[in-house]
Amino acid sequence: MIRLEQATKFARTKGINKPIIDHVSLVLPRGKSIGLLGRNGAGKSTLLRLIAGTIRLDSGKIIRRAKISWPLGFQGSFQGTMTGEQNVRFVARIYGVDTRELIAYVEDFAELGPFFKAPVGTYSSGMKARLAFGLSMGVNFDYYLVDEITAVGDVNFKKKCRVVFDSRLQESDVIMVSHSTATIRDYCDCGVVMENGKLTYYDDIEDAIRAHNGNMKER
Repeated sequence: MIRLEQATKFARTKGINKPIIDHVSLVLPRGKSIGLLGRNGAGKSTLLRLIAGTIRLDSGKIIRRAKISWPLGFQGSFQGTMTGEQNVRFVARIYGVDTRELIAYVEDFAELGPFFKAPVGTYSSGMKARLAFGLSMGVNFDYYLVDEITAVGDVNFKKKCRVVFDSRLQESDVIMVSHSTATIRDYCDCGVVMENGKLTYYDDIEDAIRAHNGNMKER
């Protein structure tokens, strides 16, 4: 379960504080995969990062009674002077998982070859994405946060990513941002619509999509 209590976050744009979420109280239940919908610039990616804990609220609380991933494929937390292996070792210690098992899993999954033992600062963006995706799949979470499913690599690697991700969701939930309503329908059974700093929860994803489409027509 994830609970927001009077949660508030502003983004400063051209000297003006724009509310991303404005005194929002909401419960995101366990056992539900949630599609996060809203206009461009509504703050969907920011909300994912708030839920992950990578950025802080301006006021209020987010209470997390679950193991929550960082946004899937997020590369910003890698230490560039450390090798891929060292970054994986660091994450294993933070999340309390078996270090050797996680290193072996990510090394095999990411298919980086000798670069796995090279500094991440020498990686291409695609190599970082492989490392990030493999690391995300190597730790079992209650919620996976997804800001657009970004497939990397050749066709076989993309297929492998999809198969492993789908298998994780047999026992875990997802909170997903996607511009594709087809993707949202594939993965999510309920939804949250962001509009003018407010969040509205819909127990049926189709109701959420209709509400979002209605907001877009009023633009």
